Amino acid sequence: MKYLSYFLFLLLNSSIFAQVQITEMTCEHQQNPMGIDVLNPRLSWKLKAQERNILQTAYQIRVSSTQAFEKKNLVWDSGKTPSGESILQVYKGTALQSGKMYFWQVKVWDNQGRDTDWSNTASWEMGLLSINDWKAQWIEPTTQALPEIDNSKALMLRKNFALKNKIVSARAYVTSHGYYELSLNGQKVGNEVLTPGWTAYHKRLQYQVYDVTKMLRSGANAVGTMLGEGWFRSNLGWVNNKGYYGKRLGLLCQIYVKYADGTEDWVLSDGSWKATNEGPIKVNEIYDGENYDATREMKGWNEANFNESQWTNVSTAIFDNKNLVASEGAKVERIEELKPIKIFRTPKGLLVADMGQNMVGWIRLKVTGAKGTKIVLRHAEVLDKFGDFYTENLRKAKCMLTYTLKGEGEETYEPRFTFMGFRYVAIEGMDLKTENLTGIVVHSKMTPTGTFECSNSLVNQLQHNIQWGQKGNFVDVPTDCPQRDERLGWTGDAQAFCRTAAYNFDVSAFFTKWLKDVAADQRPDGSIPWVVPDILNKMDAATVPGSAGWGDVVVIAPWTMYLTYGDKQLLENQYPSMKAYVEFIRKKAGDSYLWKNGSIFGDWLFYKPVMDSHGEPDGYTDKDYISTAFYAYSTSLVKEAALVLGKEEDAKMYGEVFEKIKKAFNEQYVTGAGRIASDSQTAYVLALNFGLLPENLQAKAANYLVQDIKSRENHLSTGFLGTPYLCHVLTKNGYTDVAYDLLLQEKYPSWLYPVKMGATTIWERWDGQKVDSTFQDVGMNSFNHYAYGAIGDWMYRVVAGIEINSKSKGYKQFYLKPEPSVRLNYAKSTLNSPYGEIASGWEWKEDGKIKLTMKIPANTRATITLPKNKNGDFAGAKLIESLGLQNLKKTEKGIEVEAGSGEYVFEY
Repeated sequence: MKYLSYFLFLLLNSSIFAQVQITEMTCEHQQNPMGIDVLNPRLSWKLKAQERNILQTAYQIRVSSTQAFEKKNLVWDSGKTPSGESILQVYKGTALQSGKMYFWQVKVWDNQGRDTDWSNTASWEMGLLSINDWKAQWIEPTTQALPEIDNSKALMLRKNFALKNKIVSARAYVTSHGYYELSLNGQKVGNEVLTPGWTAYHKRLQYQVYDVTKMLRSGANAVGTMLGEGWFRSNLGWVNNKGYYGKRLGLLCQIYVKYADGTEDWVLSDGSWKATNEGPIKVNEIYDGENYDATREMKGWNEANFNESQWTNVSTAIFDNKNLVASEGAKVERIEELKPIKIFRTPKGLLVADMGQNMVGWIRLKVTGAKGTKIVLRHAEVLDKFGDFYTENLRKAKCMLTYTLKGEGEETYEPRFTFMGFRYVAIEGMDLKTENLTGIVVHSKMTPTGTFECSNSLVNQLQHNIQWGQKGNFVDVPTDCPQRDERLGWTGDAQAFCRTAAYNFDVSAFFTKWLKDVAADQRPDGSIPWVVPDILNKMDAATVPGSAGWGDVVVIAPWTMYLTYGDKQLLENQYPSMKAYVEFIRKKAGDSYLWKNGSIFGDWLFYKPVMDSHGEPDGYTDKDYISTAFYAYSTSLVKEAALVLGKEEDAKMYGEVFEKIKKAFNEQYVTGAGRIASDSQTAYVLALNFGLLPENLQAKAANYLVQDIKSRENHLSTGFLGTPYLCHVLTKNGYTDVAYDLLLQEKYPSWLYPVKMGATTIWERWDGQKVDSTFQDVGMNSFNHYAYGAIGDWMYRVVAGIEINSKSKGYKQFYLKPEPSVRLNYAKSTLNSPYGEIASGWEWKEDGKIKLTMKIPANTRATITLPKNKNGDFAGAKLIESLGLQNLKKTEKGIEVEAGSGEYVFEY
């Protein structure tokens, strides 16, 4: 091989650590988890070493019932186990006990023959492993304190109890029908909000576990709970779904107390509790907001010795509790706070605060005033072209908070049982200063994992918008939007975005939980509802079938999570529902292998120059074409999943089915010249991305796609289904420059058009707000969606070059193969993978050189591709084996080399 004569190769961190360190020990994806109800939890750890090429060759795990790892306390010692695996290793010790805490440590051996010290101690706590572990009873108001389903007052429940001895530990196990907020001795329990979360309640109702040791005392205590409508009883969607899961709110709560003398106590929800609905929350609905009257507050209601004589008795209710599961998703919490950046009056005279960011959560109000004064806060995402408050896109959702002052100095109010999507807050009933309002940002608590930055400020704002769109719509379920009368777990949006989601944040727990609900709500015929949890099935399922590209989330998301996190168990758990979905389509398609009438939504919100006009070329793609393409894709992924799981017969069968679909697809839709019958960008994108074209037609089809883009002056015309794959298809077929054209396009339709219009999140529509500042289709126009944010994974995977090796899992082996463009001065990205931080960045130097900086975590290997320089030449160097770089070869993209862990800088 001929190498370029001018090349500089630098190595960072060449010092050698004598010891490999173990960091970030986790159990079942969570830090310090409580309430695990799986019988064999899985343990993970990360290695940290500055020496290059460090791999784990063996590990030893020990688990103890106490923090003293003495032999008598050990429940499992794996012994030295030859293995390079450091994520999701299954506990294989003696049977674990309900409610018991366990402590664990790990040590490893590396490929230099060295072993580490035992790691720091980590722990997990078991949940309730049997229905018989539930001693409490479900309680509801005796005469139903909420007598009419249209009455949405919050329900308050309480009980006094006494504890007799010194307390060494206490745990509260809680769930509810409706939202709950639990308190002990006047203090809120836990940091979570909107509990117990939203699941397919008829099959899966989560309970939470709290350490309440420090909240209890010997002697008199009190437990109090507020119950709100929540997803259980609020009106949901655009149909009349009030009380969809049940008509009566209820609580199930038990508190286990262990004393220093070894005895124990239980505080249980039962018939001795008291209830009222005469508290301060007069209205609470997810879409409409809250009406809080502070003059109705009952001071000390959740403290001991409160006079409860005016409260009513409760009744007990019988449920079999078979649907109770430990909480396993990412907890929904208050994540951060924002202050208004501007307070102003609109042309119509309305007093408005601009939070500076389209956010999800609520406002904390601080106010002083006379008793009985009413303050009204309304929420909006945008202002209209005149600068006035705009709420038409909220449809029937009121998104309103009403607060009535009690007149006792400074008062502070936050809602409990609702959330809003908004940037602007209109306030009536008071003067307004910045200190009066604080925006409380609420979403699932996902650990940030990815960063992306480049020299283009508009692209950086796009990345910001993508991440805020994810935060705002990952509120326990992947909602489509957080503001209007919808906020449902739309499956198509989640399918389109899940790969990008996994770059931005650790979504392993989030999707593990939600995908179980996808399987739970799967219909008997194998089809998948439009939304999960499915609250639309009151309508006739025959008239509301699944839809191609939406139902496919049941296959695409589990496969994506497997690749990202290496979670084979998740894949195995979801495999029956994956297979059932493909079998549903297979039955519909029959021997034709063409799925007709399988798409309701088509390529949703593709580019239309004029609504319902086909004069100027639009982006329409034939719906039957889309159905068959996704049928093929899901079939191919089920085949891959079957291979991973050792289901060889299934893999063989689905491989054969895929080939038959492919044959039928080409006969039906593809000409000998590589033209596709549905001549749209999405049509070419799906065919190329899903491997449906014969090899001799791929280049031709890619060229037709590029011609279409060029004919539109470098604009896309794709919708929800084509957009996520568009730039990837261009890159795979040698047109990364065209993909950059699309990314950097600033005129409508494009990703940067909303950015230039001032967007701080991703819009539902390419032209949600037009150039003249008028709005598109008031009936369906969200300014905080996330589906089009799927371009984010192309920015990570291609611009920065951090890419999964699909033959590996969880970034055990991966690629660093950036594809720079002279239209950017630099780009850089980091990803905190299951094995540690990966980094990849590049910049053009003033002297014409390119500089690449890369980081590979311990216990992994990467294949690095050094790209062409500005002159279009390949980088090259005599990379010697002694530096740990192996298998040097020249490829179409550049110089490829394999590297072990370490930090590297290449400059040439």
